[in-house]
Amino acid sequence: MRENQTKSEGLLWSILRAKQLCGLKFRRQHPIGAWIADFACPAKVLVVEIDGGYHDLTSDEDIRRQEHLDQLGWTVLRLTDKDVEQDAEAVARAIANELNLSYEFQRRKATGSGMMNVKVRKKGKPK
Repeated sequence: MRENQTKSEGLLWSILRAKQLCGLKFRRQHPIGAWIADFACPAKVLVVEIDGGYHDLTSDEDIRRQEHLDQLGWTVLRLTDKDVEQDAEAVARAIANELNLSYEFQRRKATGSGMMNVKVRKKGKPK
């Protein structure tokens, strides 16, 4: 499912990944029981779901899913794909607010496996 993410899921993941939002670790496509959450922060027992137009057709299943997650102790924050695409920072602030945290965003460092093939010149500038 990660390969088939929507535009809004990709945009929100670019904010949540690598502990950029309030230093919290989020997981994408995280299994919880029989369900797969769009995004989950296990340390805060928070699920973030992005609802697109197709959710109008699956509202009964969404209700059952949310009730089950509630019973397991998870808080579910539902956002629309349009909200994410129109103002991703406002969505990030809403997530921090849901957790009663001050909004902090720290862009991830350009390191890791994606940087293994970057050649650096002597002056420290990538080729």
